[in-house]
Amino acid sequence: MVDLKTQYERLKGEIDPAIQQVIDSSAFINGPEVKTFQKELQNYLHVKHVIPCANGTDALQISMMALGLQPGDEVITPDFTFIATIEVIVLLGLKPVFVDIAPDTFTIDPEEVQKAITNKTRAIVPVHLFGQCADMDSIMSIARQHNLHIIEDVAQATGAEHISADMTRRKAGTIGNIGCTSFFPSKTLACFGDGGALMTDDDILAEKLSMIVNHGSKKKYFNDSIGVNSRLDTIQAAILLVKLKYLDDFNRARQTAAGFYDEAFRQSSVIKIPVRASWSTHVYHQYTLRLHDNINREEMQKYLKSRGIPTMIYYPVAMHRQKAYRQYSPGNRSLKVTQKLCDTVLSLPIHTEMGKDQLEYITDHVMEYTENKPAL
Repeated sequence: MVDLKTQYERLKGEIDPAIQQVIDSSAFINGPEVKTFQKELQNYLHVKHVIPCANGTDALQISMMALGLQPGDEVITPDFTFIATIEVIVLLGLKPVFVDIAPDTFTIDPEEVQKAITNKTRAIVPVHLFGQCADMDSIMSIARQHNLHIIEDVAQATGAEHISADMTRRKAGTIGNIGCTSFFPSKTLACFGDGGALMTDDDILAEKLSMIVNHGSKKKYFNDSIGVNSRLDTIQAAILLVKLKYLDDFNRARQTAAGFYDEAFRQSSVIKIPVRASWSTHVYHQYTLRLHDNINREEMQKYLKSRGIPTMIYYPVAMHRQKAYRQYSPGNRSLKVTQKLCDTVLSLPIHTEMGKDQLEYITDHVMEYTENKPAL
């Protein structure tokens, strides 16, 4: 699904010396590369504060701690997402409120958000899924109306831009109160292990976030608040410093691959290609198709696997149907779009190193399997 080895080989001449420099200095924790990466990412995102941390899941938890959310508070989140978005809500004693997504963009549906708000609602977590932004103009309007916090989950969309109605362009993660991202190896901006970051323009929030990631401390051995231990280690920061220089190039490569897929599948009667939202660029962390009901997804996966083509289902089970979270089922509130997508989505390989031969091989076999299965 992602060719990490070839990308490393392309950047080996820069990455290896960067890692060696950290080893030579032995500044493995909070070394100078961490601070430099922090500043460089702030500049790239045009945001006042970036606070590195250990991973994207920590970033979500730390953001909710910094905002002062209390047990019993409700947090609205899409039902169609990765589990990390949900588990930190529950770990903090908060209540996840699952809402449906838009059928075209796969991102949280603002109309469903509006319906789910109660007097216990304190925050909304829009997930910028598969590489494009949620409808942040609408989400921010709802938040202002109800005095709610916005925590952007940017783990799949680092580098994507949100385009507001007034044509203002802002990087994903810099619009709400706090943005949270992951640098997991498959992400658009990725390290060689776990890593994450928080971003905000709020000076007070930035100070709280910086303390929480460091045991609630501004000065060593003096702990002013409850915190955690969540640091981006220096070797990962050194790798990210190299990769950040190429992030826009990486995203353009993903967009080129997605464009090739689009042209190959556009006329298919049984495949729906990803929709580009008018309010966002798309950096294609995943390229996710929707299959017609008469396509047997599991058989299609087996067929492609037999030809050496990996596929993945993001996501096969809705959050409210996960065994650990069934108690938070939304009752009478409809989640029919999520349910439908869990049954029909299929993601194809997409990454920065894809060549025309690879893309043609994949698209030829996808079309070979589907072209004799007309829509009912």
